[in-house]
Amino acid sequence: MPVQQMLQEKMVSVSEAVALVNSGDTIDYGFSVTQSDIFDTELAKQKDRLKDVIVRGTLSVAARQIIEQDPDQQHFEYQNWHFSGYDRKKSEQGVVSYIPFNFGEGPHIYREYLKTDVLVLKTSPMDQHGYFNFGVSNTFARACCDIAKKIIIETSSAIPVCYGNENTVHISEVAAVFQGDSAPLFELPSAPISDIDRQVADYIVPLIKDRSCLQIGIGGMPNAVCSALAHSTIKDLGIHTEMFVDGMVDLVEKGKVTGNYKQTYRGQIVYTFALGSKRTYDFIHKNALCVSIPVDETNLTNKIAQNDNVISINNCLQVDLTGQVASESNGHRQISGTGGQLQFVRGAVASKGGKSFICLSSRFMDKEGRPRSRIVPGLEEGTVVTTPRSDTMYVVTEFGIVNLKGKSISERALALISIAHPDDRESLLQQARDSGIVSRRYC
Repeated sequence: MPVQQMLQEKMVSVSEAVALVNSGDTIDYGFSVTQSDIFDTELAKQKDRLKDVIVRGTLSVAARQIIEQDPDQQHFEYQNWHFSGYDRKKSEQGVVSYIPFNFGEGPHIYREYLKTDVLVLKTSPMDQHGYFNFGVSNTFARACCDIAKKIIIETSSAIPVCYGNENTVHISEVAAVFQGDSAPLFELPSAPISDIDRQVADYIVPLIKDRSCLQIGIGGMPNAVCSALAHSTIKDLGIHTEMFVDGMVDLVEKGKVTGNYKQTYRGQIVYTFALGSKRTYDFIHKNALCVSIPVDETNLTNKIAQNDNVISINNCLQVDLTGQVASESNGHRQISGTGGQLQFVRGAVASKGGKSFICLSSRFMDKEGRPRSRIVPGLEEGTVVTTPRSDTMYVVTEFGIVNLKGKSISERALALISIAHPDDRESLLQQARDSGIVSRRYC
């Protein structure tokens, strides 16, 4: 059957699409900006005919109406792979449950351990060959398509068409299609760069050399590193990252990125999702320089380490004096998620000439407005260790940079105290002595 005929036969209204959901189903909403707000709103409207429906999502960029219209979870249970600010708030209210995982394991987890009755994705309109493009969110979408009993597509002309691998679904696989409103995609403004961010970047950039392959996370500090690299003499950089961010566009436009010395996807930028401004979405649209691939191709340690000189730059919330890195929770309060940090730390360290950097400001302000050290003797009960101390390499604050590889616990503690805020160092050293973190020599 011609693909246009197939499309016409599967075109429905959003209410008809939601009617395909039954009680007891597990629905997957997909990832971030490719979640269908229209479907979510209509599903909430039909809640009274449904019960025991599990919905999975990731990094919500809009209020989820199945939560807002069913706060007592009489009809829906919402589970989430990685928290946004909205998801975090709803988790604190007891209506969202976090699913722990390393991001790169997503496709395998879907194919081996999960069921999906209904998958709902917002994609670009169907092309002449019958394919819908996943756009800015490849991640584990193809794996979810492979196991879903029903696939429902919302088409949106706002979704960029992104070249890559395993980043489409064919009309023959789809149960229903409805036309979206093609509203502009959510934009995540680049975090402002502070003086502290610039100081951290000043410690990192001298350790990056020509022909390095970058993975850069989100936030002011990674933005500061991109800005510093853009104005440096460093050249012939490659990019192999999970998240494509605005700062990478700057690097390309400044002529810093060629990818000519990568060992995989030579000459191309590799990513699994993008989240940023319209400038970024326009940049990756039908751009052959950029390759969208599944997250097990970007994030698994062995895939990362195939490239030489991998540079991994990520933020964290706290580091304890032994080198344990907490990046996703504060006590039992889930802040974000594991994401790809651990896999990129390991992949960078395993890479020939690679380096991993964990960045943090030396202090933060608590709820009472008091300064608190991010470098701590021990993590608070319930705080999740995202990167184990055995994996941690460079740790950077505005007061310095230390490499923990090969250091004893005593040496690690002293090194980390040396880059803590000067007003916190004496107290940290005394606590390290009292708790036996440092040996007698330092007591």
